[in-house]
Amino acid sequence: MPESPDKNRNEERFSVLIDADNAQPSLIGQILKEVSRYGKITIRRIYGDWTTPQLDSWKRLLPQHAIQPIQQFQNTVGKNATDSAMIIDAMDILYDGNVEGFAIVSSDSDYTRLAIRIREAGKFVIGLGRRHTPAPFVKACDQFVYTENLEKSFRTYSHRKRSSRTKDASGKGSSKGDEGSFDDELSLVEQAYEMVEDEDGYAYLSEIGKALRKLDPAFDLRTYGYSQLSKMIKAHGSVFELIQNKNNGPSPVYVRKKESAS
Repeated sequence: MPESPDKNRNEERFSVLIDADNAQPSLIGQILKEVSRYGKITIRRIYGDWTTPQLDSWKRLLPQHAIQPIQQFQNTVGKNATDSAMIIDAMDILYDGNVEGFAIVSSDSDYTRLAIRIREAGKFVIGLGRRHTPAPFVKACDQFVYTENLEKSFRTYSHRKRSSRTKDASGKGSSKGDEGSFDDELSLVEQAYEMVEDEDGYAYLSEIGKALRKLDPAFDLRTYGYSQLSKMIKAHGSVFELIQNKNNGPSPVYVRKKESAS
């Protein structure tokens, strides 16, 4: 399991708004489960023209997951009216003030301004979409989850990639295909560490996790094949060390950069 989001969000209410034209029916269960990690889902709506056969794959899933379908006719050929209907509903929900967070399920950049507006109102925004989702929409969200990371096949692939990777004495991947991504991964961790380290060179592991998401809203441990942030840090053991005083019961985990790597 990936590391849990901030615990103070567990009781917050979320509205899940799904663009049926830009979401995958096969992943709806995983999508709802992912959003539930952040809080309680109180509103579940999906938008599209339900008179068209293109959305037939969604219809049998809606009652199983208690999702309310919202009908939006395609009044003009080539124009997607679903976006407008979903945005209008989102603003109504925002002004009602009955939720603390929104989950926008789509890979469409048309929701960029909506995400920005919701954040301006002090609400938490999660985006869920494919890897080809335009960067402006990704960056407009507080957190963005690539749906590929929710697919079992992708998790299996990531695990296999991490398992097959070998390390040399410096701790870097020796596989030619992985070395670049491993270096990029280290660079990201170093940036996050520098953002939160104290004057003595210590940083809370949990604060590094928050900094990683600030650097990249789409940051997800599963993308790199890890189940916990501590494992990601340990993979770079030539640069960082984890410190925890286990003799005094539960205690925070610290990260410190090794002197030889400074």
